[in-house]
Amino acid sequence: MTEISVEQLKARMDAGEKLNLLDVREPSEYVEFNFGAPLFPLGKIQSMQIEDIEHLRNEEVIINCRSGKRSMMACMLLEQMGFTNTVNVVGGVLDWQEKIK
Repeated sequence: MTEISVEQLKARMDAGEKLNLLDVREPSEYVEFNFGAPLFPLGKIQSMQIEDIEHLRNEEVIINCRSGKRSMMACMLLEQMGFTNTVNVVGGVLDWQEKIK
């Protein structure tokens, strides 16, 4: 697992990079605010329901949550399942709202 700041992520998004983003928060949190990453709740990863993201196993997967803790857990779990390039968004949505929006 590596880490990325919200500023670094925003710069990559603004540059038009094709990014594999996942938001591992709960649906209610996602509805309140998101920055475009598809919703993939942590519970799906914990219960190994990863069929929808299996194709990303050998690609960079950037994961965010509210503060960076659940996304870190998601990165660790996915690495245990064989994902080779997980990236945790440090500070998560809280940092995004404070520093970007």
